[in-house]
Amino acid sequence: MQPKPEDLGGGLWSVPVPIPDNPLAYTLVYAVESPRGPVLIDAGWQHEDAWTALRDGLGTFGIEVGDVHGVVVTHFHPDHSGLAGRVRDESGAWIAMHHADAEIVRLFHNAGQGGRRAFELTALRRAGAAESDLTGSSRQTPVAPPAIPDRELSDGDLVDLPGRRLRAIWTPGHSPGHICLHLEDGDRIFTGDHVLPRITPHIGLYPYDTPDVDPLSDFLGSLDKVSAMTVEEVLPAHQFRFTGLSGRAQEIIRHHEERLAEVAALLSSAPLTLWDLTAGLTWRHPWAEMHQGARRMAAAEAAAHIRTLETRGVARRDGTDDPIRYILR
Repeated sequence: MQPKPEDLGGGLWSVPVPIPDNPLAYTLVYAVESPRGPVLIDAGWQHEDAWTALRDGLGTFGIEVGDVHGVVVTHFHPDHSGLAGRVRDESGAWIAMHHADAEIVRLFHNAGQGGRRAFELTALRRAGAAESDLTGSSRQTPVAPPAIPDRELSDGDLVDLPGRRLRAIWTPGHSPGHICLHLEDGDRIFTGDHVLPRITPHIGLYPYDTPDVDPLSDFLGSLDKVSAMTVEEVLPAHQFRFTGLSGRAQEIIRHHEERLAEVAALLSSAPLTLWDLTAGLTWRHPWAEMHQGARRMAAAEAAAHIRTLETRGVARRDGTDDPIRYILR
């Protein structure tokens, strides 16, 4: 069940914004009070139902969208960034995100939808997918790229939140520019998708053989970083608020170490394509029942784990030709 808008005390409110046709169901958008108007943390999916929920949810607390001073986007994914542009149009608010994700948003605007689809098909072929794997629908409705931000943040920057201290903490992994936000005057941390109470975020490598990039190692390091913090309450973008940041972060680290062991167990001296490796892993749904979009994300997750095994000296790529193949080192 979707929760209701809630006054969390200390000049802080949460508004659940629905994500159409998605098992996550909703994004928790937070509003932080300031003398110049509230600053939103994330904005929700770009959809009319989502807009209504955000507008009416804020209205529950006497806040008009036109009052909003700024929107801090924890990362560029559409369930977090989608409505930021519409909020800006309505209020004149600024939009801020980490500079690494801002660069991705600019690339999306330059590529267009057709360019992104061509990129996806090329990646699947290079992973070793058969042509028959490319003919089905991805079941993903095309999504407009997020609004280009007005401001870019770096690790440790204070957000423009007059009278309060909201500090950006760079936590790459789920996206290159994912940030958590520490409300230092309220002893709370907004974790976006970085640390969730019961599920783990998708960690993928795009393209699958991008050199000099290791998102899973980045993610594990980011988890160590926030687990060293002592905060009273964790406010994630999905599910529910919780306490015990360090313990939950360490649980997620253990989950990925187990996954790394599962990937390594499939490798041998015989080259294995990324696609066959991905198909051999355990997923929430059987591989044969997964649609194209789910398989593409699964391959990206497998590629991220392989890259970490490469970094650790456990695995290596076999040759440089396509399809991409791996062996034990």
